[in-house]
Amino acid sequence: MAEMDKVFAGAIPDLYDRLLVPLIFSDYARDLAARVARLKPHDLLEIAAGTGVVTRALAPEMDANARLVASDLNQPMLDLAAQRQGDDPRITWRQADALALPFQAWSFDVVLCQFGVMFFPDRVQAYREAHRVLKPGGYFLFNVWDAIEANELPLTVTEAVAAHFPDDPPRFMVRTPHGYADPAMIRADLEAAGFRNITLETLEKTSGALSAEEIATGFCQGSPFRNEIEARDPSGLGAATQAAANAVRQRFGEGAIKGRMRAHVVSASR
Repeated sequence: MAEMDKVFAGAIPDLYDRLLVPLIFSDYARDLAARVARLKPHDLLEIAAGTGVVTRALAPEMDANARLVASDLNQPMLDLAAQRQGDDPRITWRQADALALPFQAWSFDVVLCQFGVMFFPDRVQAYREAHRVLKPGGYFLFNVWDAIEANELPLTVTEAVAAHFPDDPPRFMVRTPHGYADPAMIRADLEAAGFRNITLETLEKTSGALSAEEIATGFCQGSPFRNEIEARDPSGLGAATQAAANAVRQRFGEGAIKGRMRAHVVSASR
């Protein structure tokens, strides 16, 4: 994983929340929140909370005396998440590195993570940290994207931008968001960190937006894909985004667009 893959700053957080969250994240956030709520946890830790889509889905399901620490490596993402959530005495926002969590052992009933584990430079170490802060019998729940070939919209955008930069195609989408899709590897990493009772469910859903421009802008400008594009051509972000929009329109047609997406939902216990 390239170092820039972890950087969600500048204009990215707002575009991410406005365009990518409804496009690909909201449905899976509701699913993950429902799974967590069924466990009736009192003390929860969210890792890689981003702009808070899972936090917002989970808050109405939490007990009045529950507490949730929502953490992320990128403070700009947390700032936007806190603004979107509003005041809630049960929720604390905390900048934190998943590889060195600033919490005592045996602190949480549930640790959860929405599409974040792919960004961890050392996943086994991050899993060990989740294992450490969980109470005995606690649960670790997360989701992770399947291979990019099973996710039609990011695949189309990635192929279009690759054609736009044929000599040095950006590979962020393939390398990181969709680069940790092997169930056997996920299971082995969790076992290496000490987890047991590991289950993995593959969940297919439909993503969609009102226009090809929304899709292209979300992926090209509202994610670290933007960092790769601008590294190749500092003034070429608009042209690359338009190339992606044209490709989406050519494949899916004019107007509202829908595409297949697929992810794995993982649960493990301490």
